[in-house]
Amino acid sequence: QVQLVTSGGGLVQPGGSLRLSCAASGTSFGIYAMGWYRQAPGKQRELVASITSGGSTNYADSVKGRFTISGDRDNAKNTVYLQMNDLKPEDTGVYYCYRGSGGSVYWGQGTQVTVSS
Repeated sequence: QVQLVTSGGGLVQPGGSLRLSCAASGTSFGIYAMGWYRQAPGKQRELVASITSGGSTNYADSVKGRFTISGDRDNAKNTVYLQMNDLKPEDTGVYYCYRGSGGSVYWGQGTQVTVSS
């Protein structure tokens, strides 16, 4: 059973930085993608960033140049990080980690990111 454990949300002022982490356990070898979606109040969930097992990355236009997604395969855990810099109030929302492989998608618990002065 794949489990995703996320951490790193919080309250930050505009222009600040946060780093989110998502550690996957119970995974098997193979092609996969991991990443983050976010959902702001009253809005649909949107893809923020993703990374594949081959290292390819993808970003929403609104976060390009500010957010960086990276992966770490050490210790048999597939962990992804989302470094968020120059945060803006519109980045506020609940961030959800996901992992997709073999036609299945798994979700971690959401973590709240609030950007406010």
